[in-house]
Amino acid sequence: MIAVIDYGVGNLFSVEKALAALGAEVRVTNQADDLRAAEKLVLPGVGAFGDCMANFEATGLVPVLRELVAAGKPLLGICVGLQILFEGSEESPGVPGLGLLKGQVRRIEAPGLKVPHMGWNSLQIRAEREQTDLFKGLTEHPYVYFVHSYHAVPEDPAIVTATTDYGQTLTAAVAQGSIQATQFHPEKSGDVGQTILRNFLAG
Repeated sequence: MIAVIDYGVGNLFSVEKALAALGAEVRVTNQADDLRAAEKLVLPGVGAFGDCMANFEATGLVPVLRELVAAGKPLLGICVGLQILFEGSEESPGVPGLGLLKGQVRRIEAPGLKVPHMGWNSLQIRAEREQTDLFKGLTEHPYVYFVHSYHAVPEDPAIVTATTDYGQTLTAAVAQGSIQATQFHPEKSGDVGQTILRNFLAG
Protein backbone atom coordinates (compact mmCIF):
# COMPACT_ATOMS: atom_id res chain seq x y z
CA MET A 1 0.00 0.00 0.00
CA ILE A 2 1.19 3.51 -0.89
CA ALA A 3 0.18 6.18 1.62
CA VAL A 4 -0.41 9.67 0.24
CA ILE A 5 -0.11 11.93 3.28
CA ASP A 6 -3.26 14.03 3.70
CA TYR A 7 -2.64 17.38 5.37
CA GLY A 8 -5.19 19.43 3.46
CA VAL A 9 -3.20 20.35 0.35
CA GLY A 10 -4.65 20.59 -3.13
CA ASN A 11 -2.92 17.94 -5.23
CA LEU A 12 -3.73 14.90 -3.08
CA PHE A 13 -6.27 13.31 -5.34
CA SER A 14 -4.49 13.94 -8.64
CA VAL A 15 -1.50 12.13 -7.12
CA GLU A 16 -3.73 9.33 -5.86
CA LYS A 17 -5.35 8.95 -9.29
CA ALA A 18 -2.00 8.88 -11.10
CA LEU A 19 -0.63 6.17 -8.78
CA ALA A 20 -3.83 4.12 -8.93
CA ALA A 21 -3.73 4.26 -12.74
CA LEU A 22 -0.40 2.43 -12.52
CA GLY A 23 -1.99 -0.37 -10.49
CA ALA A 24 -0.91 0.73 -7.02
CA GLU A 25 -3.06 0.30 -3.95
CA VAL A 26 -3.24 3.87 -2.69
CA ARG A 27 -4.61 5.33 0.53
CA VAL A 28 -4.97 9.08 1.09
CA THR A 29 -4.60 9.29 4.84
CA ASN A 30 -3.78 11.39 7.89
CA GLN A 31 -3.54 8.38 10.19
CA ALA A 32 -0.21 7.43 11.75
CA ASP A 33 -1.05 3.71 11.62
CA ASP A 34 -1.58 3.91 7.85
CA LEU A 35 1.80 5.58 7.40
CA ARG A 36 3.47 2.89 9.47
CA ALA A 37 1.70 0.12 7.53
CA ALA A 38 2.49 1.58 4.10
CA GLU A 39 5.25 0.22 1.90
CA LYS A 40 6.04 3.74 0.66
CA LEU A 41 4.98 7.30 1.41
CA VAL A 42 4.13 10.24 -0.86
CA LEU A 43 4.26 13.82 0.47
CA PRO A 44 2.47 16.16 -1.95
CA GLY A 45 2.19 19.90 -1.53
CA VAL A 46 0.92 23.05 -3.22
CA GLY A 47 0.60 26.62 -1.95
CA ALA A 48 2.76 28.58 0.47
CA PHE A 49 5.54 26.93 2.47
CA GLY A 50 4.29 28.34 5.78
CA ASP A 51 0.71 27.23 5.21
CA CYS A 52 1.83 23.73 4.26
CA MET A 53 3.99 23.45 7.38
CA ALA A 54 1.18 24.75 9.62
CA ASN A 55 -1.26 22.25 8.14
CA PHE A 56 1.24 19.41 8.45
CA GLU A 57 2.10 20.27 12.05
CA ALA A 58 -1.63 20.28 12.87
CA THR A 59 -1.97 16.63 11.80
CA GLY A 60 0.52 15.45 14.43
CA LEU A 61 2.26 13.41 11.75
CA VAL A 62 5.59 15.27 11.68
CA PRO A 63 7.30 13.05 14.31
CA VAL A 64 5.83 9.96 12.64
CA LEU A 65 7.27 10.97 9.27
CA ARG A 66 10.68 11.66 10.84
CA GLU A 67 10.61 8.26 12.55
CA LEU A 68 9.70 6.41 9.35
CA VAL A 69 12.27 8.23 7.18
CA ALA A 70 14.95 7.51 9.79
CA ALA A 71 13.97 3.85 9.59
CA GLY A 72 14.48 3.90 5.81
CA LYS A 73 10.90 3.91 4.51
CA PRO A 74 10.85 5.29 0.94
CA LEU A 75 9.38 8.78 0.62
CA LEU A 76 8.54 10.76 -2.51
CA GLY A 77 8.06 14.51 -2.05
CA ILE A 78 6.29 16.51 -4.78
CA CYS A 79 6.43 20.30 -5.37
CA VAL A 80 6.05 22.03 -1.98
CA GLY A 81 6.34 18.50 -0.58
CA LEU A 82 9.98 18.75 -1.71
CA GLN A 83 10.44 22.24 -0.27
CA ILE A 84 9.20 21.45 3.24
CA LEU A 85 11.75 18.63 3.50
CA PHE A 86 14.36 21.40 3.86
CA GLU A 87 15.14 23.62 6.84
CA GLY A 88 13.30 26.78 5.81
CA SER A 89 12.15 29.03 2.98
CA GLU A 90 12.45 32.67 2.01
CA GLU A 91 8.72 32.48 1.30
CA SER A 92 7.93 32.08 5.00
CA PRO A 93 10.78 33.56 7.08
CA GLY A 94 11.04 32.08 10.56
CA VAL A 95 8.95 29.02 9.76
CA PRO A 96 11.05 25.88 10.18
CA GLY A 97 10.70 23.13 7.61
CA LEU A 98 10.99 19.44 8.41
CA GLY A 99 14.79 19.61 8.29
CA LEU A 100 15.08 16.13 6.80
CA LEU A 101 17.36 17.67 4.17
CA LYS A 102 19.93 20.40 4.87
CA GLY A 103 19.50 23.65 2.99
CA GLN A 104 17.10 26.49 2.27
CA VAL A 105 14.41 27.26 -0.28
CA ARG A 106 15.09 30.46 -2.24
CA ARG A 107 13.00 32.66 -4.51
CA ILE A 108 13.59 32.18 -8.23
CA GLU A 109 15.66 35.05 -9.65
CA ALA A 110 14.81 35.18 -13.36
CA PRO A 111 15.11 38.76 -14.69
CA GLY A 112 12.83 39.32 -17.66
CA LEU A 113 10.91 36.09 -17.07
CA LYS A 114 7.61 35.62 -15.30
CA VAL A 115 7.62 34.20 -11.79
CA PRO A 116 6.05 31.81 -10.94
CA HIS A 117 7.80 29.49 -13.34
CA MET A 118 4.77 27.75 -14.78
CA GLY A 119 4.57 25.21 -17.58
CA TRP A 120 6.65 22.57 -19.31
CA ASN A 121 10.44 22.64 -19.07
CA SER A 122 13.20 20.15 -19.72
CA LEU A 123 15.24 18.35 -17.10
CA GLN A 124 18.99 18.08 -17.03
CA ILE A 125 19.51 14.77 -15.26
CA ARG A 126 22.93 14.72 -13.63
CA ALA A 127 25.17 12.28 -15.47
CA GLU A 128 26.20 10.45 -12.32
CA ARG A 129 22.51 10.19 -11.33
CA GLU A 130 21.12 8.88 -14.63
CA GLN A 131 20.42 5.56 -12.96
CA THR A 132 18.68 7.15 -9.98
CA ASP A 133 15.54 5.10 -9.56
CA LEU A 134 13.13 7.85 -10.62
CA PHE A 135 14.77 8.53 -13.98
CA LYS A 136 15.33 5.05 -15.37
CA GLY A 137 14.10 4.66 -18.93
CA LEU A 138 13.73 8.36 -19.70
CA THR A 139 15.08 9.99 -22.83
CA GLU A 140 17.67 12.75 -22.58
CA HIS A 141 16.23 16.08 -21.36
CA PRO A 142 12.63 14.94 -20.80
CA TYR A 143 9.94 17.58 -20.38
CA VAL A 144 7.94 17.85 -17.15
CA TYR A 145 5.41 20.28 -15.67
CA PHE A 146 6.38 22.96 -13.13
CA VAL A 147 4.44 25.51 -11.08
CA HIS A 148 6.68 27.28 -8.54
CA SER A 149 8.19 30.57 -7.43
CA TYR A 150 10.80 29.06 -5.11
CA HIS A 151 13.39 26.32 -5.43
CA ALA A 152 15.54 24.35 -3.03
CA VAL A 153 19.23 25.16 -2.57
CA PRO A 154 20.67 22.13 -0.74
CA GLU A 155 23.64 22.52 1.55
CA ASP A 156 25.15 19.50 -0.22
CA PRO A 157 24.78 19.95 -4.00
CA ALA A 158 25.52 16.24 -4.46
CA ILE A 159 21.92 15.41 -3.46
CA VAL A 160 20.58 17.22 -6.57
CA THR A 161 19.59 14.59 -9.13
CA ALA A 162 18.15 16.89 -11.81
CA THR A 163 18.00 20.59 -12.62
CA THR A 164 16.06 22.82 -14.99
CA ASP A 165 16.94 26.20 -16.46
CA TYR A 166 14.69 29.24 -16.01
CA GLY A 167 16.77 32.39 -15.83
CA GLN A 168 19.08 30.43 -13.55
CA THR A 169 19.77 26.79 -12.79
CA LEU A 170 16.99 25.51 -10.53
CA THR A 171 16.84 22.35 -8.45
CA ALA A 172 14.30 20.03 -10.07
CA ALA A 173 14.83 16.84 -8.06
CA VAL A 174 16.81 15.60 -5.07
CA ALA A 175 17.61 12.27 -3.47
CA GLN A 176 19.20 11.34 -0.15
CA GLY A 177 18.87 8.02 1.64
CA SER A 178 15.27 6.83 1.39
CA ILE A 179 14.06 10.30 0.31
CA GLN A 180 13.43 11.24 -3.31
CA ALA A 181 11.61 14.42 -4.28
CA THR A 182 10.67 16.43 -7.37
CA GLN A 183 9.95 20.15 -7.66
CA PHE A 184 7.87 19.40 -10.76
CA HIS A 185 4.55 17.54 -10.79
CA PRO A 186 4.96 13.99 -12.12
CA GLU A 187 1.20 13.49 -11.85
CA LYS A 188 0.76 16.31 -14.42
CA SER A 189 3.72 15.38 -16.64
CA GLY A 190 2.17 12.90 -19.07
CA ASP A 191 4.11 9.80 -20.09
CA VAL A 192 7.34 11.07 -18.50
CA GLY A 193 5.58 11.57 -15.20
CA GLN A 194 4.01 8.11 -15.42
CA THR A 195 7.46 6.63 -15.95
CA ILE A 196 8.78 8.49 -12.90
CA LEU A 197 5.91 7.32 -10.70
CA ARG A 198 6.24 3.75 -12.03
CA ASN A 199 9.92 3.85 -11.14
CA PHE A 200 9.07 5.02 -7.62
CA LEU A 201 6.59 2.17 -7.22
CA ALA A 202 9.10 -0.38 -8.52
CA GLY A 203 12.19 0.98 -6.72
